[in-house]
Amino acid sequence: MTYQDVSFAALGDPTRRQILLLLRKGPAPVGTIAGRFPVSRPAISQHLKVLKDAHLVVVRPAGTRRLYELDSRGLAALRTFFEQFWTDALQAFKTEVERPTQARRRRTP
Repeated sequence: MTYQDVSFAALGDPTRRQILLLLRKGPAPVGTIAGRFPVSRPAISQHLKVLKDAHLVVVRPAGTRRLYELDSRGLAALRTFFEQFWTDALQAFKTEVERPTQARRRRTP
């Protein structure tokens, strides 16, 4: 399984996607994160472990707590993956726009 496969698998769960959205606001301890979801704290801890293993979050000690935050490197890798589709779509649009008008009309049903 590739690095991207692990990341995509982690994103397959709606709770994990919601955790990522929550962490967009900044680092948070597991208790704060768990308080926002209708599942147990151990379940949230397991979700955070999956996200950490997928390089989508990092954990750092802060006194007696452990703060979870987005892993910018892992998210950048996903962004790079998706940007290739955006680049391809823009190139296709550019090609279509730059084609002569008559050629575009012939393609339209």
